[in-house]
Amino acid sequence: QVQLVESGGGLVQSGGSLTLSCEVSGSLFSVKVMGWYRQAPGNQRELVAQYLGGSTRYADSVRGRVGIFRDTAKKTTYLQMNNLKPEDTAVYYCGLVTDRGETYWGKGTQVTVSS
Repeated sequence: QVQLVESGGGLVQSGGSLTLSCEVSGSLFSVKVMGWYRQAPGNQRELVAQYLGGSTRYADSVRGRVGIFRDTAKKTTYLQMNNLKPEDTAVYYCGLVTDRGETYWGKGTQVTVSS
């Protein structure tokens, strides 16, 4: 019954900012990995940012421009994106892996950055 629902995507101008939200519902065991990933047309899904081993990790392409945050009480994880570029255009997915090795994905939210 675990579900991840992303929201906050949309159209933004180059240089603008956007915050994505991922709300988790259902019973969860201990989370090993929690993060944001993206997939552009013709590309494979790639890491954007994640929590892993108590620390954060960012893709080189977004480091310094994005931040990942979590509100435990609301069971929501956020991706704050700044200084967006057209190459950031993609479907952004929220995903997690539990200590039991279970993987869950949201359905994604579209982010489009215009020049």
